[in-house]
Amino acid sequence: MLNTPTVRLKGISKSFPGVRALSNVDLALHPGQVTALIGENGAGKSTLVKVMTGIYQPDEGAIEINGKQADLPSAFAALKQGITAIHQETVLFDELSVAENIFLGHAPKNRFGLIDWKKMYAEAETLLARAGATFDPRIRLRDLSIASRHLVAIARALSVDARVVIMDEPTAALSHKEIHELYELVERLKADGKAILFITHKFDEIFRIADRYTVFRDGQMVGEGLIRDASQDQLVRMMVGRDIGQVFPKKQVEPGPSVLTVAGYCHPTEFDNIGFELRRGEILGFYGLVGAGRSEFMQSLIGVTKPSKGAIRIDGEVAVIRSPDEAIARGIVYVPEERGRQGAITAMPIFENVTLPSLSRTSRRGFLRLAEEFKLARDYTQRLDLRAASLDQPVGTLSGGNQQKVVIAKWLATKPKVIILDEPTKGIDIGSKAAVHEFMSELAAEGLSVIMVSSEIPEILGMADRVIVMREGRIVGEYARDGLTAETLVRAAAGIGDAA
Repeated sequence: MLNTPTVRLKGISKSFPGVRALSNVDLALHPGQVTALIGENGAGKSTLVKVMTGIYQPDEGAIEINGKQADLPSAFAALKQGITAIHQETVLFDELSVAENIFLGHAPKNRFGLIDWKKMYAEAETLLARAGATFDPRIRLRDLSIASRHLVAIARALSVDARVVIMDEPTAALSHKEIHELYELVERLKADGKAILFITHKFDEIFRIADRYTVFRDGQMVGEGLIRDASQDQLVRMMVGRDIGQVFPKKQVEPGPSVLTVAGYCHPTEFDNIGFELRRGEILGFYGLVGAGRSEFMQSLIGVTKPSKGAIRIDGEVAVIRSPDEAIARGIVYVPEERGRQGAITAMPIFENVTLPSLSRTSRRGFLRLAEEFKLARDYTQRLDLRAASLDQPVGTLSGGNQQKVVIAKWLATKPKVIILDEPTKGIDIGSKAAVHEFMSELAAEGLSVIMVSSEIPEILGMADRVIVMREGRIVGEYARDGLTAETLVRAAAGIGDAA
């Protein structure tokens, strides 16, 4: 029989406008055990972590700690209850010393109420040793490697006597040697009786260190059990078991000649040897898990970052793109994943957002022509069935789906040859998703070439003519639409055996 869970979540639900992130979720973490939390991007894992660490308050459900109901109204309250999280990008302060980072907010004090520096450094050294670190607690955090920063974060967790340690993609930026050192540290934490929640997309890690698994899909817990009783195939089927047969309005289009060819595109840290061809009227899907390098490559393609080598051809001619302006001039536009931060100026009205890249068409002799701006914005927002009171309405007051439509309309108004849609339906409701999918299909039917970066498998399977899968900055598979399955994509993206 299992020991009493350190933390148990019962019937946790959490909703945001238009999105139900968690629905009646249960989760139990046991002392001295590692529970792997598995799921696609957008399955609800991050929302769950924020509920457990007091950042979000659940709409429904209860949290028990050591069998007693607990309230976690803030991150500080969660920390006091012994729950701490170590994220992929450690939330620490570069300009502070290691010891200051470890004891931030709870430094030992002397009898005058001042920080006892001698005691703090001594205790920091002891905690670092428990975490397996040998560096001086007086050095600044900025001088440490990513792996060493993880050790500092773990020492901080030990400093508050954490009973629950959440590790969110902790190996994403580590070397092979550093990963194995982290595994050894996890074993030490288990031996100390810590309950560990380990979030990862890497199946080799799951079967290497986890004792139990919990699978999330679409904000719901769809499976749990002991790792020794599970197989990779079983976990993959649970991850992608949603109804793939849902209707996507994909029009069948015979792709035309090559519009964009990429060869040997490399970046020193983000991606390596990317090459593919995009044809007229084609929707080319890019799939991959967190850290695969898809968005980083797309941003390099439009001149936001500079590749170390590689070449592109547009309509058969060599093109050198050094800035987004040059990409737009060449007919390549990019709709970013973060529409509110990168895609639109939310305080400005709809019509000004739509016409911003096309001011040369709506001005004469250096003066903007308001009537022309409204006409251009109206033409493209009507095509996308934008729902707004008027074109004067600030973009920030629109729903997520309508904001996405404004960003897409803005770039379509430039009359591009290629449009890159990065997570085009992220965070928008089902109705708006269907509208974006329908318009995407219409664009391809009209001859526009579409690159769709998506973490949603039904979207990839439902809308793409071909799919390229990336893992760790490289292309690991390319698949035709016919006969492609969700399991094939997940296997390729996670590096499980032969994904063919």
